[in-house]
Amino acid sequence: MEEQEVMLEEQTETMDDYKEAIDASFRSVEEGDILTGTVIGVDEDAITVDLQSYTEGIITKEHYSNDPDCVLKDEVQVGAELTATVLRADDGHGHVLLSRKAANDAMAWDRMEQCLEDRTPIAVRIDGIVKGGAVANVDGIRGFIPASKLDTSYVENLEDWLGRELSVQVVTADREAKKLVLSARELAYAKEMEERQRKIAACEVGAVSEGVVETIQNYGAFVKLDNGATGLLHVSQISDKRIKSPAAVLSEGQRITVKIIAVKDGKLSLSMKALLDVAEPEDTEEHVEYVEEGQAATSLGALLKGIKLN
Repeated sequence: MEEQEVMLEEQTETMDDYKEAIDASFRSVEEGDILTGTVIGVDEDAITVDLQSYTEGIITKEHYSNDPDCVLKDEVQVGAELTATVLRADDGHGHVLLSRKAANDAMAWDRMEQCLEDRTPIAVRIDGIVKGGAVANVDGIRGFIPASKLDTSYVENLEDWLGRELSVQVVTADREAKKLVLSARELAYAKEMEERQRKIAACEVGAVSEGVVETIQNYGAFVKLDNGATGLLHVSQISDKRIKSPAAVLSEGQRITVKIIAVKDGKLSLSMKALLDVAEPEDTEEHVEYVEEGQAATSLGALLKGIKLN
């Protein structure tokens, strides 16, 4: 009797173990569902997937890849897991017709929407140049980068950007309109500012450096130092004499020597005038006069010194 009870308990446990699998096998499959299954067969035209259901899934070559030269047997191995979208619950032969491309597209848009919300950077490669900007492929989605969003400054020749790798952010992700707009400008600006702060932090007040005049304004000139940091040379610090404007004594591209007089709030203040504020050494040498014969003599006062006149 006890032996029969043990057998019944084992049988009950076994049925419970398979309950989830049995329920899954009768689960209804609807168009648009995203399913994951194990590849159990691959031929030239289609892939067969075990969906752990009452029927198997089929992914045809056209629904697997956009590449017309794709060879399924080279791309997919038996035992691999694939995620695909249900196109039809019954393809007419008792199988579920699936699309890996559609699933990838749906998941890609999910990711783009999340990146837009989180402001997550994405690494892309410029694949093409079009009117007004550049194109990059992101997880199979065509993303557009306007020319004004490629860099922090004006881009003169778009063709120079072909093939470049960039870090971008999603600024528009419209799944319905299939519109994906990207921008590299904000990240590029942040990188520039970080590099600028690093260079400025390496500067010390009192240090003397050479640099090149980058731009001239009415209030002063911006000078790029040899270490890459840029500072302001105020008009009042250019000369010890009053000048009408910096352009009167400086020109863009001119190489000058300056002194760092302040580092405050991530900004450099420079001075040329400070280099002139050095006291001239006192002349302590004895003045000597030379006569025609080449003999040295002191001044007339020194010669008469000590002579008594009657």
